[in-house]
Amino acid sequence: MIVGIPKEIKVDEYRVALVPVGAEELVRHGHDVLVEKGAGSGSGIADEEYVKAGAELVDNMAEIYKKADMVVKVKEPLPEEYPYLREGQIIFTFFHFAASRPLTEALIFSRAVALAYETIRDEKGGHPLLTPMSEVAGRMSIQEGAKYLEKPMEGRGILLGGVPGVTPAEVVVIGGGVVGTNAAKVAAGLGARVTIMDINLDRLRYLDDIMPENVITLMSNVQNIREKVREADLLIGAVLIEGARTPLLIKREMISTMKPGAVVVDVSIDQGGCVETSRPTTHSNPIYKVDEVVHYCVTNMPGAVGRTSTYALTNASLPFILELANKGCEGAAKENPAILNGLNIVKGKVTNKAVAEAFGLKFYEFPL
Repeated sequence: MIVGIPKEIKVDEYRVALVPVGAEELVRHGHDVLVEKGAGSGSGIADEEYVKAGAELVDNMAEIYKKADMVVKVKEPLPEEYPYLREGQIIFTFFHFAASRPLTEALIFSRAVALAYETIRDEKGGHPLLTPMSEVAGRMSIQEGAKYLEKPMEGRGILLGGVPGVTPAEVVVIGGGVVGTNAAKVAAGLGARVTIMDINLDRLRYLDDIMPENVITLMSNVQNIREKVREADLLIGAVLIEGARTPLLIKREMISTMKPGAVVVDVSIDQGGCVETSRPTTHSNPIYKVDEVVHYCVTNMPGAVGRTSTYALTNASLPFILELANKGCEGAAKENPAILNGLNIVKGKVTNKAVAEAFGLKFYEFPL
C-alpha cells in the first residue's frame, strides 16, 4: 500500500501524523511511504530523518493525495483539500464530523473512506487514539486558563494556587473523562480549589478515591452546574459524546452570572462545544469575551505542543496504521472491532450512527 503523510495546513497546527520510525516500520512491511516536504518541521523532525527511514519526499499536498492509497493526517481535511479526495481512498485522521456539516457532505461526495481517530473504540470501551490528545488538552486547559486569568491577558488577575493568606482560584471542570481528570490533576497540583462534575456516580466515586483533598466531586445536573458556574474563576468544558455533537450544558444566562474576568476553556469545541457562547478560535487569536468572561475555544489545542503531541499520538496510532496497510480497510475492519468503530463514512454512505443522527442522514451498517 502507498501511505501518504501531508503537511498539516490548519492554522497553527504543528503536529505530523507519522514519525520516522513509523515510516521505517511501514517500509519494513513492504509498503511505500510518501511524506510532503516540511511535514515534520513543526514537531522538530527534519525531512532527512524520513529519508533515512525509507520514506520518499514529495513536493506538495496534491501529489500525496494523487498517489496515496491511504492518507494519514492529524486534523480534518480543509476545504482546499476536498477536491483531492477520491473514491476508495482511506483518509485516517481526526474528523469530528458532528461539528461540521460541510465536512461531512464533502466526504460523502468524494466517496472516500473516512476513518476517524476519535471513534476508534477498543473492547474495554476506551478510545486509544483520542486518549493521548485528551490527556494533552486536559493538561493544557489549566495551563492556558491560568495564563488568561492574569490581568494583562484580560482575566481577573488571580494566581491559580493563591499564596498563604490569600484564597486560591475556584476551578470547575464539567466532565470526568480523560480531559476532565487531567485538568483536575493539574489544577489541584497548582493548589487551586477544584470541583469536577459528571453524570456517572461510579466515575465520581473513582475520582473521589484518587484525587487529592483539594478536589471535590459533584453530580452534574442543571442546578449544580448553575451554582458552580457562578462561583468559578476558571471553567473547563470537558464533555464528550462519541461521534455526536456535544450537548450545550452551560447556557448563555449562566455565563452572564460569572465574575468579570473569569475564564472559560471549552475543550469540547472540536465536537461543537458544551458552552452556548463558545465558538471556534485559533492559537493566533485564541480568546474573545462575552459578558466580560474570557472564552478560550481553540479547536486544536494539542497542536501548540507539536513535539509532545506528535509522539503521544503516533505511539497510539502506528499499530492501527500498520494493520490497515497490511490488511486493507475492509479486512482490518472485519478482524478488528476497534477499526470497525472508526469507520464514519464509506463510499458515500454514513456508517456512524451518531454522525447520521447529527444531520438527519441515513445510517448504513458496514459492510455495505
